[in-house]
Amino acid sequence: MKYGPLRFKRQRLGNRKVNYVFTAGRVSERVIKSVRFSMSAWVQQEAGPTSSAETKKSEPRGQEKKCSWASYMTNSPTLIVMIGLPARGKTYMSKKLTRYLNWIGVPTKVFNLGVYRREAVKAYKSYDFFRHDNAEAMKIRKQCALVALEDVKTYLNEEGGQIAVFDATNTTRERRDLIFSFVQENAFKVFFVESVCDDPEVIAANILEVKVSSPDYPETHRERVMDDFLKRIECYKVTYQPLDPDEYDKHLSFIKVMNVGRRFLVNRVQDYIQSKIVYYLMNIHVHSHSIYLCRHGESEHNVQGRIGGDSELSPQGRQFASTLREFIEEHKLSDLKVWTSQLRRTIQTAEELGVPYEQWKILNEIDAGVCEEMTYEMIQNTFPEEFALRDQDKYHYRYPGGESYQDLVQRLEPVIMELERQGNVLVICHQAVMRCLLAYFLDKSADDLPYLKCPLHTIMKLTPVAYGCKVEMFYLNVEAVNTHRDRPLDSLCEGINFDCPDEANDCFRF
Repeated sequence: MKYGPLRFKRQRLGNRKVNYVFTAGRVSERVIKSVRFSMSAWVQQEAGPTSSAETKKSEPRGQEKKCSWASYMTNSPTLIVMIGLPARGKTYMSKKLTRYLNWIGVPTKVFNLGVYRREAVKAYKSYDFFRHDNAEAMKIRKQCALVALEDVKTYLNEEGGQIAVFDATNTTRERRDLIFSFVQENAFKVFFVESVCDDPEVIAANILEVKVSSPDYPETHRERVMDDFLKRIECYKVTYQPLDPDEYDKHLSFIKVMNVGRRFLVNRVQDYIQSKIVYYLMNIHVHSHSIYLCRHGESEHNVQGRIGGDSELSPQGRQFASTLREFIEEHKLSDLKVWTSQLRRTIQTAEELGVPYEQWKILNEIDAGVCEEMTYEMIQNTFPEEFALRDQDKYHYRYPGGESYQDLVQRLEPVIMELERQGNVLVICHQAVMRCLLAYFLDKSADDLPYLKCPLHTIMKLTPVAYGCKVEMFYLNVEAVNTHRDRPLDSLCEGINFDCPDEANDCFRF
């Protein structure tokens, strides 16, 4: 690897001037940390002896552990095993649960057995493949399950995964015993999620919404799909053995979800992560609703280029609030709930709507700590190292005395739970908050989250669908400043002389 040049800049430490080093060029993160650690130790040595409190303050912030708080919830890898007849919402729950766990920082991946089966059997012909007396097909299906479990093992042992979701019917005790032996051999934990549904309307709606577009039925009429799939379900019913909480399965950890969340049965929850899984599954509901996200109207601090604070709306911001009211009236959103933060700019935006609204403190903007109400130029000049550190890892970086995006995700978790339970909701919030909420619904990674575009005076309508989220954007034609800053091209830019503010400002962006 080619190292870039080292650049030096003068910094005042107390009443003395000392040198400290910045490095530019393509340098690995390990080298950067090593340089920063050596730099900090050298600066302390040059400055002379200090008190223990001063020493603690001067510890290199680059050494902070960048591990998610949620990663401490799992002391051993966990396999979540879905159970249930076809068209019972197993894949829907698998995908939502995986999205949630990844959002809170627990590396999770779905292993859908249907994908393995379609890879092994290129062309699906009919429900006959799922008959229990089709010996050849049964052999193929078991082999697919074993291959999938091997991939689970690789993911949890070698690829940094903490939770794997095995999305399959798993309707027989024989199959579940096989899985249980697998987790014992590999020292994994296991948690079963059984979806039980006897509501014919829900089942029919699920088949029409999801299965008609399944790869199993390319270019097939809806009536034929419905007929074949109902026969497939009957094939599974012949051998279906539900979880028995009183006898055979009383030692297992599981949750039964009955009729898409009308009732639940929970058995032997073993640890904190399993309790979070239960809590999440008890909060998601299958109902048609939309979530409207927007930022407050343009504020005085937005116009001045300042971050944080509690400023009021600018004239353009007030105009947006009035236009937002017209939007709500035009779309006839009479049953809409409105949530705001406890900061004035969101409250003033909601006041113009003429409808009741709820104030949530946890919807407040990310806390910028000592950088509150500063411009980016002021931050760069006052805290140059902080400015560079945030650019290297924006998600995990924590403002001195403030928050990181990682902290903000943790703070916003109750909002996600409530949004999953509610009907139509308009959330009037802030840029960082909106990014975190969008990342959950759109399944964006922690690396992408801090750079999601959330322009002022724009509404995003999110409508949950079968396996994802439909997004619609409405720009209300009220001009506003642009507060978005793009991801830097590289964590460190080649050949930059940090004595040149203009060059540095071009490459390091909040």
